[in-house]
Amino acid sequence: MDQKTNHIFRALKYPNYRLYFIGQGVSLVGSWMQAMAMSWLVYRLTHSAFLLGVIGFSSQIPSFFLAPVSGILADRHDKRRLMMTIQTLFMAQALVLTVLVLFRIVAVWQLIGLGVFMGLANALDMPVRQSFVVELVPNPEDLGNAIALNSMMFNAARLIGPSLAGILITGVGEGFCFLLNTLSYLAVLIALFLMKLDRRPVLKIKPRLREELRLGIRYVFGFHPLRNIILLISLVSLMGMSFHVLMPVFAKEILSGGPHTLGFLMGALGVGAILGAFYLASRKTVWGLEKNIPVAAFLFGSGLIGVSLSRNLAVSLFLMTVTGFGMMVFMISSNTLLQNIADDDKRGKVMSFYTVAFMGMTPIGSLLSGSLASSIGTPVTVAAGGSACIIGAVLFYRGLHALRRKIHPIFVKKGILPEVVRGMESVAEMTAPPE
Repeated sequence: MDQKTNHIFRALKYPNYRLYFIGQGVSLVGSWMQAMAMSWLVYRLTHSAFLLGVIGFSSQIPSFFLAPVSGILADRHDKRRLMMTIQTLFMAQALVLTVLVLFRIVAVWQLIGLGVFMGLANALDMPVRQSFVVELVPNPEDLGNAIALNSMMFNAARLIGPSLAGILITGVGEGFCFLLNTLSYLAVLIALFLMKLDRRPVLKIKPRLREELRLGIRYVFGFHPLRNIILLISLVSLMGMSFHVLMPVFAKEILSGGPHTLGFLMGALGVGAILGAFYLASRKTVWGLEKNIPVAAFLFGSGLIGVSLSRNLAVSLFLMTVTGFGMMVFMISSNTLLQNIADDDKRGKVMSFYTVAFMGMTPIGSLLSGSLASSIGTPVTVAAGGSACIIGAVLFYRGLHALRRKIHPIFVKKGILPEVVRGMESVAEMTAPPE
C-alpha cells in the first residue's frame, strides 16, 4: 500500500484492533441483514407504519434507561469478558428468531419481545464496545482513525448486509437472514478470544452505583462541550435517526418497489456513510472536528428533506447517499471528540451518555415517527425530522467559538496539539533563568 493508504488504515497495524475489526466486520454484515429482514417481516405481516415504529421502539428503548449503568460496568470490569457475554446474548436472540421464522410460528408480539431483549443487550454493548477500542489502540493519536475505521466497517456492512438480505428475502425468505446473522457472531467471539491484552487494574473499593451515576451526570452536564455535543446528538437521534424505520413504506408505497428497493435505499445510505468515514479516517488530527459537527448535522437534515420530496428511485438513491454522508460525519466527529476530551477514568460514563443520546432517543423517535406517519403521512414526518436537525445544527454553530475555547487546553494537555506544546516549551526555555 502507498503512504496515503497506510495513513488512512494506520490503526490496523495494532494486532488486537485488527482482530476486532475483522470479527466485527463479519458480524455487522449479519446484523444489517437481520435489521432489514426484521423490518420487512414486520411490514409484510402487518402493513402498519405504526408497528414498524413500535418494533424500533422496543429494540432501542432499554438503552435510554440502562446505558448509564453499563457505562459504570465498563469502567469497573474487564471489557473483553463483558463483550464476550454480550455477543453471546446477541447470538441467542438471533437463534430464537431464526427458529420462529423458519418453522413459521412467528407472531408480532414475539418480535416485540425479542426486540426488547435485543435492546437490553445493546444497552450493555455500546458503552463497553466504544470504550474498549481505547484499549486496542495504544497510541492516542490513532484513536480518531480507529473510530473512523469502525464507522467505515459499520457502514460497509450497512451496504453489503441489506443488499444480501434483499436477495435472500426474495429467494428464500427472511429466516435465512436470521440464520446467517446467528452464525456471524462466532467471528466476534473468536476474535475476542485470540486477543492478547494487558491486564488492567480493577478498583478494589468501588463507589456506590447511585454515587457514580450522580458524579457521571455532574461531569457530563457540568462541562459545556460535553453537554452541547450530547444535547445535539439527542436532538438529531430523536428527530432524524428514526427515519430508517419508515424506509419500507418509502420502498413499497412511495417508490412502488419491493424488498430489493429497500435494499438499494439502505445500500445507498451505506455508500454515503462509507464516504464520510473514509473522509474522516484520512484526517491527521482531531483538532477541527468540532466544526464538522454542525455542518454534518445540517447536511443530514437537508438530505432527509430531499428524500421526503423525491418520488424517483435514482434521485432518492443520490439523496440517501448525501444523508448517509452527513449522518456518518456527524456521528464520528461527535464520538471522537467526546472520547478525546473525556478524562480517561470517566470515558465509559461519557460514552454511556452518548449511548443514551444516540440509541436511547432513537426509539422514542421511532415511536413518534410511526405515529405521525400514520396520521400526517410518511414524507411530511421525515421532512419535519430533517428540519429539526437543521435548527439544532444552527444553534450549535452559534456556540462553536466558546466550545473551541474550552477544549483547546485539553488538547494541549493531552499532546493532541503537539505544535502548541512545542511552542510553549520554547517559550519556557527562553524565559527560564540561567543555571
